[in-house]
Amino acid sequence: MKIRSLLILILSSIVMISCVREVSTNESKKVAIAVNTSVPKSPTPAKSLTPSVQSQKSGTFVSGEQTTEETVSITTKDSKSFLELGESFKTSESGPDLVVILHRSDNVIASTKPPGYSLKNGDYIILASLKKYSGAQTYSIPNNINLADYKSAAIWCRKFNATFGAAKLSS
Repeated sequence: MKIRSLLILILSSIVMISCVREVSTNESKKVAIAVNTSVPKSPTPAKSLTPSVQSQKSGTFVSGEQTTEETVSITTKDSKSFLELGESFKTSESGPDLVVILHRSDNVIASTKPPGYSLKNGDYIILASLKKYSGAQTYSIPNNINLADYKSAAIWCRKFNATFGAAKLSS
């Protein structure tokens, strides 16, 4: 019985010492942080770690062959351009091969004919396959693309050459 009590006492002591060491280590980290924050700032401003984001163009989808809704925008982050579909973006799930494109026309739906709202080769550039039918999404735009040449973004079914929806991009 005495040995059991002695073992419990020893284990309890080890646990307490470990806790004290951890607390003192955390306290010394807090002191180090406090010391570092009191260092005077240099006259040269530090470079921000958060990427600079600029919105260049945006638009709202107009439905074509299928209901497509919400906003799209083109943004630049650290000299790299992205096409971003809004949080409430939604399109039909009936397309077997949907892609995100940039188009030269400022009114893709009016410049094509139903049904299908088919596109002509050379009038668009495919950015990527659509990741999902709804929700926020981001697509990288290659650096060699001159965004001034493209006035709209669209969701297009490549297999059936059917434009599901398009958005005129404006500043």
